Formats: sequence, structure tokens, C-alpha cells
Amino acid sequence: MRDPISTNANDMRHHLATAMTAAGGVGEIAREEAIGIFRRHLGRHYGEIRRLFETRKMKGIAAAGTLAALTDGVIATLAQFVSTKHGAADAPSFCICATGGYGAGLLAPFSDIDLLFLTVDPLTPDVTAQIEYILYFLWDLGLRVGHATRSVEGCLQAAADDLTIRTTLLDARRLWGSRALYEEFGQHFNPDRAAAATFIREKMNEREMRHLRFSANPHMVEPNVKEGPGGLRDLQTLNWMCRAALGPSGLNPAATQDDPVFTSCGLLTAQEANRARRAWNFLWTVRIHLHYIAGRADERLLFDMQPVVGGRMGYTGHGRQVGVERFMRHYFLTAREVSRLTQVLEPAIMGHLLGLPAPDPVGERLAAELDACDGQMLEGQLAPKPDNRFETEPGRMIALLDCARRHGLRLHPLVRQQLIRHERQGIALRADPAATRIVASLLCQPTGAEEAEDRGIMSSGADWAALLSETGLLGALLPDWSRIVGQMQFDTYHIYTVDIHSIEALRVLGLIEQGKMADEIPLAYTLAHDIQSRRALYIATLIHDIAKGRGGDHSELGSEVALHLCPALGLDMEETETVSWLVLHHLLLSQTAFRRDIDDPRTILDLADTIQSPERLRLLFLLTIADMRAVNPTVWNAWKATLLREIHTRVAEVLEGGMAAEERDVRVERAKELARDGLVKQGLSKEKIEHFLNLGYAGYWLGFDADTHMRHARLVIESDIDDAPLTIEALPIPSRDVTEITILSADHPGLFSRIAGALAVAGASIVDARIHTLSDGMALDTFWVQDPFGSAFETPQQLTRLHTLVEQSLAGKLNVDREIERANIHRHPGRRVRAIHVPPRVVIDNNASDRHTVIEVNGRDRAGLLHDVTQAISEQSLQIASAHVTTYGIRAVDVFYVRDLFGLKLTDDKRIAAVRAAILDVLRERDSLTVSAA
Repeated sequence: MRDPISTNANDMRHHLATAMTAAGGVGEIAREEAIGIFRRHLGRHYGEIRRLFETRKMKGIAAAGTLAALTDGVIATLAQFVSTKHGAADAPSFCICATGGYGAGLLAPFSDIDLLFLTVDPLTPDVTAQIEYILYFLWDLGLRVGHATRSVEGCLQAAADDLTIRTTLLDARRLWGSRALYEEFGQHFNPDRAAAATFIREKMNEREMRHLRFSANPHMVEPNVKEGPGGLRDLQTLNWMCRAALGPSGLNPAATQDDPVFTSCGLLTAQEANRARRAWNFLWTVRIHLHYIAGRADERLLFDMQPVVGGRMGYTGHGRQVGVERFMRHYFLTAREVSRLTQVLEPAIMGHLLGLPAPDPVGERLAAELDACDGQMLEGQLAPKPDNRFETEPGRMIALLDCARRHGLRLHPLVRQQLIRHERQGIALRADPAATRIVASLLCQPTGAEEAEDRGIMSSGADWAALLSETGLLGALLPDWSRIVGQMQFDTYHIYTVDIHSIEALRVLGLIEQGKMADEIPLAYTLAHDIQSRRALYIATLIHDIAKGRGGDHSELGSEVALHLCPALGLDMEETETVSWLVLHHLLLSQTAFRRDIDDPRTILDLADTIQSPERLRLLFLLTIADMRAVNPTVWNAWKATLLREIHTRVAEVLEGGMAAEERDVRVERAKELARDGLVKQGLSKEKIEHFLNLGYAGYWLGFDADTHMRHARLVIESDIDDAPLTIEALPIPSRDVTEITILSADHPGLFSRIAGALAVAGASIVDARIHTLSDGMALDTFWVQDPFGSAFETPQQLTRLHTLVEQSLAGKLNVDREIERANIHRHPGRRVRAIHVPPRVVIDNNASDRHTVIEVNGRDRAGLLHDVTQAISEQSLQIASAHVTTYGIRAVDVFYVRDLFGLKLTDDKRIAAVRAAILDVLRERDSLTVSAA
């Protein structure tokens, strides 16, 4: 058994020097032999550091510091070797400095090694030769080296011209060479207070721009650990700010930084400093795992990486929560802590550097209000007084926020700082009715004008909810809220954590109410001004997912939470009951609209029976839209808006005492009369009109509007005249983001599956389908499809290809299975998506419809899924009357209304079991093929 390898910095450097001496003396070794010695040295120690890290015997900061120390020794030894070869070992005329992250004494396994060769002017050929030798040697070792060669004057000029260079030089750390040159640079690099303040403001602006580039909140579920909001770069930024404002030297004062510099600057409490150290170590640990797993400098915590990193760090399942979700919640809570540290420390740094300005003079009335909440005006912003009493009288914090709301005042950064530092005092406010009433009014504040937003004023309930949540006050007041902070769902559908999604839903609701989305959903804007229970709607929107992550149905659990949470916010019994009901049913409209046949009378009756009142329908409709719009920017489209609007109209008709859903025959006759009148106006003969009117069964007449009936009539009549066995018509409907494809063909088993297969080959996603067999035995099938980007097929080339592929498939000229298999090879899911498990599930329901058995199929979305499932259904001798297709990220939910060959529901338990087994077999078989192909 080999001796253990030391990872002590001095031991590693001594080991390399000893190996060089043993090879014949530093100045005598040939270059190739030296490269071999260095390469073996790096390989052994890299391997040992990785082993210790991956067995959890070395934490992230220790590993990063050891990797940096190993690199220090390599560069210093190499520089001495090269200097000796050039006869300049005793008095080196240049200096090698580590800069950037490496200069800070921490290095990830595959990060760039940034070097500064600090020289004197003019640069001599001998120094140039030494620098080139060092660089090529390092590159031959396989190291990623970034470098610059500058004089002291060149460094100062470059730092003045470029913020990035100024920042990297702030971490300049001498590795080898002229100490005098390094110290000369340090003496000239010290900034004065004005320059430091300018630098800090520039770093703040740079951070904001970076956050926008990597998404503006830290809770996107695939974060960038280094550059993303709440990541390592934010902590490094705090380091640079502290160094610029408080550092003893303009250059890096430490050889290593096991802790961030700002933890010992005296501006944080002991608890805050400890949190910063934990965040620093945790994020470095995650980053190093990412590098080792990817085998490269990969900073993105993608879906395929999350379970691997979480498993390596020891996160296992706990109760109903899987290990990866526990790990990611820890990550998001850490990112939130970094954001909070930033908001605590930045005002303290600027106050230390520049001092606080004198309070603004204010009027007598405002002065009295400010005094009551320990506030003052600083440079036009509302700030807490330095001697505030938030510790003993936390109600003053809420009063301060209320003052800002009522007077439209901007909040000074010190407000967030003080709220964060006194969040625990917020617990005492749970029993303070005045404080909870104020919080409720903040959360329900109408969205303000754009001018207010431009001036940085908190202009909506969502703004206040974000502030209260980020500072911790909302969690202190409502413990149930704290349970969803940082809570994520391991899927591609929800791109935000639960708390951020809920706040975003509140923001969407405010925009709807203000009319900023009236062009997309005018009905919602109209309804928002008719509601009587506005406060209940806003609170329900904020807490609709409050019970996620607890196991069980989060809607049911959340409705129970609402019963005790709403009174804590000062809502009365009626409002509390309304909020509880909305949370219980917040998925009802969307699931019905996208998974059920809204032309089936039973669907509308069941909805009306559950909703019971027009006011509840209005509230639920608005909550549904806000919820969907806040999930993911790609979720909402015009087709879904159309379905929701249609279902609202039909339920409202029943609730308001209009035509009842049971009056089926009356509705059919009315539809026929409208079609007859339209066709007469178009000049069709009475015989042709009556022939068409006798073709469709009741379900057909109730499933389309009069314009569509007339279009179908022309299609049928022209087909009869031409004696065409197949007629296909494609109609783009851009206003709904769909293309409607109508197919008239002789009915036969497997027709739906063949059409679905052809559309899959064309790259079309079927979002809805209606299958109607006419009395003459012809099938009139309608499909609504979208392109891969969620839009309608519109160009002539696209429409021609759809037409051709469907025609070829029905004529038997297209091998659908082969083409779909080929398509899946080219469109196979990437590793990040394959990491998410989507268990196949089939639910067969005989209660959702009076005339059909409803089959709901859940599985991983892929090309040809609908074709394969409908083929299995057809092979079970079932007729499909309608299909409804919804995709949630990579999970597809396809619902089919079916009957047997006799037109009856499935009632035999054995038959139902056989159908379920057949569909499950297809899902499992195809999933395994897709994964193996990928």
C-alpha cells in the first residue's frame, strides 16, 4: 500500500522541489524531463485532493484552497527553474502574480489560472523569453492559463480604463519574483475614498446587469452556481467592495481566503458572518462537484447534475421529499441568504465609507408620522433612524412600510437591512391585529402606474410580498409561508420555486386588474372589475400553493391551512371561507379545460355544481390565469386562453339561469337552424342542405359553431361531387396559436392513430381533437395542432407538408412507425431532461361523462406518443370520440373519450384492466426505447 500523499501546501511544494533535485539539479534538467516530473506531481496530488473531497474528508473551501496552493507551488518552482536556466535566479527582474479568483487563493478543478507578469519598462528580450517558456510549459501540462504582461504603469492605466481588470488586479497575489516590484504596484494601487465609492457603485451596476443576464431572480430551477443571482460571484463582489472600502492595502493581503474577507470587516453580526461562511463553503462545494462530474469548468446546476451532486453531498429522501429536492432547497435558501447578506452589507459599507447624509427636512404632518415609525428621509428616500426601536417594538417596522405605501415613498437600502436584521422580532406581530391588517393591505395593493415603477416605488402587492418574503418578515408572521421558501419541484414545467411562483402570480393578477394584459385576455380584465371579494382573491393567489412539499394533495392541504392563516391576516369569516375554497379548487378550471371535453354536457354541469355562484366563477377564472401565467413563460398561449374563455362562458350560462346543459335536443336544433340559415344565404340547394344536416349526430352539432358547420358543409358537398375518398383542409388560426386540420375520410379502425402519426412526423403537436362518425359511415375528424414553438402552422410549405404526410399515411405510403422512430433518434431528450423520472400512469373513469368512458394517460412526452397510445386503444376495439392533449414540461397528459364498438361505455372490470395494461405496455416499451436510443 502506497504512502498517503500530503496536501499541505509546504509539503506539496517540497515534494516537487525534491523531485527536481533528484533528477539532476534544477538548472540541468531537460525540458521534456521536467514536464514529466511536473505532470506526475500534478497527477498524484490532483487525484489525492479529489479522493479526499469526494469521500467528504475535505470540504469545498479546503479543496479549492489546496488546489490553489498546489498550483502556487508548481508555478513558483517552474519560475525558479526557468530563471536558473537563464542565469537570473538570484535577482529576478519581474514578478509573477495570481489574479482573479486564483489570486484570492481558491481554485476550482478546471478553472482558468489567471496570471499577471509584472515587469519593468522596457521589457527585455531575456524576460520575454522566460515568460514565454513558463507559459508554454504550463500549457503543455494541460493547464488553462490566462495571462497578461504589464508594467506598474500599464496595470494602473488598464485598471483605470476597465472595471474587470481593476477587479482582477484587486486580488493580485505574489507567487514568485521581485517583491520590490510587487510592493511598488501595491503602493500606487491604493484608492482614495472617492475612487472606492465609485468602484463600489460600478460593481453594484455590474452585478445588476449580470443578474439580468442570468435571470433576474435566484430561483430559476437550473441556476448558474458561479455567475447566477445568489451565487459565488455575488459573494466575491462583497469581498471586492470590502477590500476597496476597508482593506489595509490595495492588493490582496492574504495568501488564502478560507473565509470571505467581509466576514471579518466588523460590519456583520457574528450570526451573519457565520451564515456567510456556510454559504461560501456550500457554494464552493457544489461548484467543485460540478467540475469533477462534468470533467470541465461547468458552472450550471442542470437537472441531470442536481441528483448526482445532491447524492454526493449526502442528501437522501426524507419522508415524501426526494433527496434532490432537499438538496435544491438548500441551494435556493443559500442563494437567498447571499442576497440578504448583500442587502445587509452594502448599505453598511457605503455608510462606513461616506457616512450618512443629514436627514431631509419634511413637513410637520409627515414628521409626526415618521417619528411614530422611527423613520427619516435621506436623499428623498424613506429610511429607518439609526436609533430605531425595532428590536423592542417591531410594529414600527410594519408602520414604516405602511407610511411608504400611503405616501408613495421610495425605500432606502437601510430599510431592507434593518428588516432582515430584525426578522425574528416579526414573530411577535402574529398577535398584533393592527400589524396584520397593514400586511394584508400591502399584499393587496393595486398595481401602480409605470411612473411609480420607474421611480423605484413599491407599486404593487407583488412588490410588497417580495420584500416581506425576502426580508423574512412574511415567514415570521406566517410560518406556513416559510415552509415553501426555496421549495422546488424537480420537473421542467415549473421554472420557479414555490414562493417565487406565488409572488409572480400575484404580480400577474395585478397586471390583469390594471388592464396591462387586456389585449391578451380581455374577459379577465372585465371580470377583475366586477369582483366583490378582491382581498380574498389576492390572498388566495398568494397562498394557493402554500401546502406544496408536504405530501398528499396540496390543494386539499392548502385549503385547511387557509382556514387558520387568513384570520391571522385579519380576514373575516366570509373571506376566509372564500380563500379556502379557491385554494381547494385552484386547478379545477385548467384541468377541466385541457383534460376534459367541454362539449360534453356532464362536464359543464359538474363544474357548475362545484362552483355554484357567478362570483366564485369570476374569482376562480382570474386565479387560474394568474397561476398559469406565473408557472413558465411558455405555458400560456392563445389556444389555452380560448379554452378557458369558452369554459367560463358555458358555466356562467348555467349559473346565471340560461339554457341548461340538459336541454340537448333544443341546443342541437338551434345549431342546425343557424347552419341552415347560413347555407341558404350561400345559395346551396335545399336537398344538399338537408343531406348535410342529417349527417351529423348530436355530439357533432354541439361541438362546433355555425361558421365551422358551414365550412364542413362545403367540404362534404364538394367531396360528394368529386367522389373523393379523402379530403383534407388546413386552416391556420393565428389568433389562437393553432392550425385546424379537418379530415373527411371513410371511417376505419386505427384512423386516428394514422393521422396522429403523420402529424408527429411533421413535427406537429396535437392540442385537441374531435372525432365524429357521420351517418353515412364517413369520418369527419378535426385536429388542432401547433408547431414545435407553440404557434400555428401558417406558411404554404408547412401546410403542404402536413397535407402530404396525412394523405400518405392514410394511403399506406408512409411507414409511420419507422419515421417516428427516426424522429425520436434526432429529437431524443438530452441528459438534463432524462434525469427527471416521469412514471407512466393510466386512469379510466366512468363518472366524468354520461356517454363515454374517459381514459387519462400520463407519460413522458415524445414524438409519436399520441400515435402509439391511440393505436393501442384501437387494437382494444375502442372508438375514440375526442382527445385532449396537454403537456407540462416533459410530462404529457392525454385524455380520450371512448366507447366500445356497440357505442357503450366500458363496464367490465376485466376489460378495463386489459385496456389499462395495453396502454401501459406501450408507454413503458417506448420509454425504454427512447432512453436506449438517447
